[in-house]
Amino acid sequence: MKVLISDNLSPVGEKILRDAGLDVEVKTGLPPEELKAIIPQYDGLVIRSATKVRQDIIEAATNLRVVGRAGIGLDNVDIPAASQKGIVVMNAPDGNATTAAEHAIAMIMSLARNIPQATASMKAGKWEKKSFMGRELTGKTLGIVGIGRIGSIVANRAQGLKMKVVAYDPFMPPELVEKLGVELMDLLELARRADFISVHTPLTKESHHLLSTEFFTAMKNDAMFVDCARGGVVDEEALYKALTEGQIAGAALDVFEKEPTTLEGTPLLKLNNFICTPHLGASTSEAQENVAVAIAEQVADYLLKGVVRNAVNVPSVSDDVLASIGPFITLGEMLGSLHMQIARGGVEEVTLEFTGDLAGLNTNPITVAFLKGLFTPILQDAVNFVNAPLIAKERGIRVVESRSEQAADFTNLLRVTVKTTEGQNLLAGTVFGKKEPRLVRLNSFRLEALPSGPMLLVYNKDVPGVIGALGTLLGKHKVNISRMTVGREESSQQNVILLNTDALLSKDLLAKVQELSHIEDAMVLELPQYFQ
Repeated sequence: MKVLISDNLSPVGEKILRDAGLDVEVKTGLPPEELKAIIPQYDGLVIRSATKVRQDIIEAATNLRVVGRAGIGLDNVDIPAASQKGIVVMNAPDGNATTAAEHAIAMIMSLARNIPQATASMKAGKWEKKSFMGRELTGKTLGIVGIGRIGSIVANRAQGLKMKVVAYDPFMPPELVEKLGVELMDLLELARRADFISVHTPLTKESHHLLSTEFFTAMKNDAMFVDCARGGVVDEEALYKALTEGQIAGAALDVFEKEPTTLEGTPLLKLNNFICTPHLGASTSEAQENVAVAIAEQVADYLLKGVVRNAVNVPSVSDDVLASIGPFITLGEMLGSLHMQIARGGVEEVTLEFTGDLAGLNTNPITVAFLKGLFTPILQDAVNFVNAPLIAKERGIRVVESRSEQAADFTNLLRVTVKTTEGQNLLAGTVFGKKEPRLVRLNSFRLEALPSGPMLLVYNKDVPGVIGALGTLLGKHKVNISRMTVGREESSQQNVILLNTDALLSKDLLAKVQELSHIEDAMVLELPQYFQ
């Protein structure tokens, strides 16, 4: 079997693949058309961030069985297209957490002591000692936006520097954050309190431009801002304005909304109180060796033994188990994703109830799939079918399973209750026929919906004309509705409408939906795509 390494990979990764008996070719920097022409030869593809594995590449990959990303981010892989074609997509999510955290600390210290500016001045033949007065970190407050795995390491390192650490993370239980010695607070309070702010949240539709004008206006005038997480979380135009108008003292970015970034791409690069690096968060020899070893071993194990590890689109189960519960694994992931997107507050407890014939099967992969779906909207590529239970444990989430072979309305039913710091939600689903997942209950509403792909969830008063007005508005904005389901609650005279759409609604269009008469709330959902 042949494996193509199309990006720069630590030599140890190539050696592991060759020692396993695989035929390995290294061809880096391939133009897309050239990759498309040769990809039919290969059973495996190992990449980093440069190679773009888009739909046309996947369609041309007639023999490809696995794509392995040496690292965490999978923005450059069309995962739905790979899933539809049966190609396993793997990553190595744990190899560079320490490296990324250390880079954030390095950026904070560089900002505090004007190290890049002073270096540039001396290399220009100057000795401007009085121009680069710095500040100590000891006794200062560091605000962390996103206190997950990397954010927790940053907090630990900052505490070692005698900094006080506060954090914003709506998905983390307060008691778990308190164990880290970190005070949890809302976003704007963090902006007001912190002397330095470091961002460690994935890029999602909710976190896109999370940090914008309101946030920077709330910051102290002498505070400094660092983002080594994902480009797009910070509104770069708002950051530029904050720096030029003196709303904040300085900023450092390792990531940008558009990469590679040049002088023409962002005016930030022209500012003296702004420092930057070209996405170096994971760029240490130790981290690159770690992810190369991990992905090479995973790819070799899958191609030679059929063992699936750290896959983001395939559960790690045998063919026999997959045949018996595969559709419920799909359903579980969908329900998990839906739960997280409608929930408010940090998740504290998950209860999964398996009823009917399902109760007698091995349901652990369904639980894992649910947890993977639950964390994907907030962690993106950092969660997969292997580490999802570990993430739940790290976050202090209690996972409870129960079984009953007595079936009521459905032969098999998966019923999941998620308790958060602000309430709880109940979802129930089943599988129609042999493989068609359906959502049959959303809290008190009973319905029959396909929880798949881009969706719009609407809560409305049960009065005539709402569906017509909604359809007219979406049609006017050229949004095609592929499926619509209505759930009704007689006692409250309230409906819930679930629409499957061909594309995600924009924020502006969602706002117009929310303004329609008799609509009480609406939200855009993005669920795992179901392929028939």
